[in-house]
Amino acid sequence: MTQAPRMEFWFEFASTYSYPAAMRAPALCAEAGVTLVWRPFLLGPVFAHYGMQDSPFNLNPVKGAYMWQDMARLCAAQGLPLRKPSVFPRGSLLGARLITAFPDAPWTSQVVQALYHANFAEDADIGQDAAVRDLLTDAGLDPDPLLQAATAPETKARLRAATEEAIDRGLFGAPSMTVGGALYWGNDRLEAAIADAAQVNR
Repeated sequence: MTQAPRMEFWFEFASTYSYPAAMRAPALCAEAGVTLVWRPFLLGPVFAHYGMQDSPFNLNPVKGAYMWQDMARLCAAQGLPLRKPSVFPRGSLLGARLITAFPDAPWTSQVVQALYHANFAEDADIGQDAAVRDLLTDAGLDPDPLLQAATAPETKARLRAATEEAIDRGLFGAPSMTVGGALYWGNDRLEAAIADAAQVNR
């Protein structure tokens, strides 16, 4: 049986450029007939692996200032609201664990996008239980069993393993898209990754 084309979307909720990419990835993948696989991971350990103790955008203020200008242009072009978070990078461990526990639930894409919107449009502290709980409730979901699964030891272990896998596969930032063994990095490479995936087994 021929396997449906698929693209893995590696992301971090604190990642700026992952925001515009995540907001359009589901629709683009659906249009191309490509299965979107959400792959949350943590950038902190990845940066530490390469000798950095903070976001490159904080370590290089000039690069950081450019990034926020660029984000404003990208979000405006895409019709996305943007409000610079009061804390950057914002802790987003709970959201990452939630999607690790439920990578392919019927509501996963909706919640991923809601978490990004909360962080980059509302300056909500998505690292806090209350914020994630409210977001899930607004999505019509019962937060209690979902958050219980998100904080289970096996979920925490799976997220650590995913981050280690990201390092082993040569990822160095987010968003990253993988199609088989091919790696695409950056918001501007999303369409190319989807086009590559659409050709698999066709």
